[in-house]
Amino acid sequence: MNIVVAIKQVPNLTDELELNADATGLDLAALTYVLNEFDEQALEEAALTKETAGGSVTVIGVDTTGELDSALHTALAKGADKAVKITGDFDGGADSRTQARLLAGALSALAPDLVLTGVQAADDRAGQIGPMLAAHLGWPYVGVVTSVLAGAGQVKVHKEYAGGLLAEFEVALPAVIGVQAAHQPPRYAPVSRIRQIAKTAQIEAVAAEAGGPAGSPVRRMFKPEAAGHAEMWDGGPDEVAEKIAGLIAERGLAKS
Repeated sequence: MNIVVAIKQVPNLTDELELNADATGLDLAALTYVLNEFDEQALEEAALTKETAGGSVTVIGVDTTGELDSALHTALAKGADKAVKITGDFDGGADSRTQARLLAGALSALAPDLVLTGVQAADDRAGQIGPMLAAHLGWPYVGVVTSVLAGAGQVKVHKEYAGGLLAEFEVALPAVIGVQAAHQPPRYAPVSRIRQIAKTAQIEAVAAEAGGPAGSPVRRMFKPEAAGHAEMWDGGPDEVAEKIAGLIAERGLAKS
């Protein structure tokens, strides 16, 4: 089975994020990037599928940061067989619509049976790369998936709904699947292994044009302002419960 995993890099949310000069976005020069956590789940599910059904795993991404090689090397260390990056003039990044279009164009040459993506990314939370990619390709899509089981010409997936409900779908291949969580934790790749791969790995580069802007432009961003601090209540359960009841009554939220 020919499996492709679409990945992206996102800002490291443990860093202090700063706005750019005109406050229309983040200061890209001050950012450090990490592999999107949901894409790590998709990569693990791809590796597990390869181990059970055979085949190969190719990891691909749009190099909007100029630093995608590090994420691709990590993916190779975690079990991917091939790495591809889409390059171009992506000054200021590329939105989800643009990335989906560019990925769809590159995928035509890879001819995958199955494409896995993370269900969403920390930098937009839109969760639309998978659906838009499937729309470009004309393939079926199922998202919020927690396990993938490959079969002859199809995959069986478990999709999670609100309230913890699970549904099982049989999806004809080729297809795009949005992974929320692999059915085991993502494997660890030692730094020594990643460094070794970085010295020898061949990353295929595919040139592309970003095209015009898509979606809604951002006019202004603001950093959150602290309005106050939480008040911590000490005491036993009965004492704290009495304080909570008093606060509810004070705010006029208690029904008479």
